[in-house]
Amino acid sequence: MKYTRLTKEQFEELTQEFTNFLATQAIDKAEWDKIKTEKPEVAEQELDVFSDLIWEGVLTRAEYLEHFSKNHIFLFQSYDTHVQSIVLKSLVPEVDFLTKEGLQWLSDNMFTDTIEMKTGRKEFTEERNSSLFALIQQGAFLSDGKLYQQINQIIAS
Repeated sequence: MKYTRLTKEQFEELTQEFTNFLATQAIDKAEWDKIKTEKPEVAEQELDVFSDLIWEGVLTRAEYLEHFSKNHIFLFQSYDTHVQSIVLKSLVPEVDFLTKEGLQWLSDNMFTDTIEMKTGRKEFTEERNSSLFALIQQGAFLSDGKLYQQINQIIAS
C-alpha cells in the first residue's frame, strides 16, 4: 500500500465510488459480501487498492496545504517539481495559533516584530504525491490557498 487506508467514515462518504470501483472488476454486492466472508484477505486488498486510488487522485489535484501548531503556521503551495512555503512564527511564546484568540492575535500583529515570516522552496526528492502525503502525515491539511495567497501578496509588495 502506497498511502494509508481510508477511514470507515471516508469509505462511507465514498460508497458510490467504491461500488463503481468494485463494478469495474465485475464484483457486485452479493459477490463482495461473499469475498468479505470467505476471503477476508482479498477484501482487505481491495480496500487498500481503492484507498490508494482515492489518495492518488486527491494528491494529484492538491495545490495548497496548511499546518498549524502552537507557535507556527506553515503554508505550502505545491508545483510539479517543488513546493513553496511561507512560515509564520510567533516570537511571543504565550500565543497559541491553535485557538481563535491566537489567530486574532496574528491578525492584529502580522506586521510587527513579534511575527517572524520566512519563505522557502524545496525541490521534491521523491515523487510529488508521496511528498505531499508525508506533509499530511505530519499534520498538514489541504486548503483553498486563500491564506497562502494573501500573505504571499503582502510579501511580494
